Amino acid sequence: MKKLLIINCAALSWDLCESHNQTPGSLSFKKMAPAFPALTCPAQAAFRTASPVSDHGMTANGSYIDSLKRIMFWEQAASLVHGPRIWDDFRAQGGKVGIMFWQQSLGESVDLVLSPKPVHKHSGGLVQDCMHKPEGLLDDLESSIGRPFSLFNYWGPLANHKSSDWIFDATAKVLESAVYAPDLLLTYIPHLDYDLQRFGPQHPKAKAALDYVMKRLDTLTQQAKAQDYDVLVFGDYAIAPVTREALFPNRILRKLGLLKLQEVKGKAYPDLYHSEAFAMVDHEIAHVYGAKANEAKTALEEAGIEVLDRSAQKELGLYHENNGALLLRAPEEAWLAYPWWENPKEAPDFASHVDIHNKPGYDPCELFFGWPPGAVSQNTEKIKGTHGKEGYTAFASTCNFEAKSLIELAEQVKQWLSA
Repeated sequence: MKKLLIINCAALSWDLCESHNQTPGSLSFKKMAPAFPALTCPAQAAFRTASPVSDHGMTANGSYIDSLKRIMFWEQAASLVHGPRIWDDFRAQGGKVGIMFWQQSLGESVDLVLSPKPVHKHSGGLVQDCMHKPEGLLDDLESSIGRPFSLFNYWGPLANHKSSDWIFDATAKVLESAVYAPDLLLTYIPHLDYDLQRFGPQHPKAKAALDYVMKRLDTLTQQAKAQDYDVLVFGDYAIAPVTREALFPNRILRKLGLLKLQEVKGKAYPDLYHSEAFAMVDHEIAHVYGAKANEAKTALEEAGIEVLDRSAQKELGLYHENNGALLLRAPEEAWLAYPWWENPKEAPDFASHVDIHNKPGYDPCELFFGWPPGAVSQNTEKIKGTHGKEGYTAFASTCNFEAKSLIELAEQVKQWLSA
């Protein structure tokens, strides 16, 4: 039975790989086009299904559930990703498959799963935990590594390379295990993304993060080879520099009277039951939903935002029924922010906290501390890197894969596994 380790390294782009001084014997990277949208969940969905967003339906890192009138970000159910998996035939032939720290991995058709799944307490705060399969996996890994996985290093102002360190160590332990090692293992390395968003892809701290992750990738590759695994490393998107102010689609929709709000003690919360248009914002892209979304097209374009109605989405092969009536793309070196308020006193309580599920949009400001102490920043000017549109990613393998795009790479992996 073939054995393959697949490593999805967040924000590993072709430009970054070209800037890195590779050592002899290290992985040799090649250029490829990302899937669109070039975001974590859509990219991972595209890879595991070898299909575009028009098929797999993961249109952003969040989803708008019309029957609930609710935007839900970072939901983890595998059923959100439509379509057969690239490992289905391999698994049907007896191959064992594992997936670690990928999005939408809970309930996935695999033999091993490890994914963050904290318990949010009613009194505030959380109990850190990971969903795991088979039973005993998490305890065994924490015992052998010598420390638990920390969610605070995985996202938020304290996010750093320690999250990747734990996942690197855990991946190596799984590969070495006589009990847990699958034949195909997909793992995710997050931390390169953090300082690229904080400081931009040309900043010295971005270069330091890249050098660090490359060293650890080389080490894990050697550990995998020692266990007779081939290795594939790929990036899901490229971080673009931010030099312009963020744009706020929901402020535009509010001024048009299309976004309705519920005032609670002076704070403005979105009322999606009565709103006629609202934006689910995610880095460089956004979806605008609502019965009168098309009425906002001109105002959004006048603000400098590229607007694709459903006709244009279909023409470009980007349409899925989960899409908004309008698909927005930020202008070059700018990004789209979710807030609908301008007066800080109107900011909802979740705005000043790490709250990835209640915010109806991705919030990179959570990577910075704000005021008062313990709060996260709401200053969008801090963000110096973004992604979601274009930009070449990169991949390297010990299998000599040749691909021009992420989806083509996934199809080659599927064929390699089935051969």
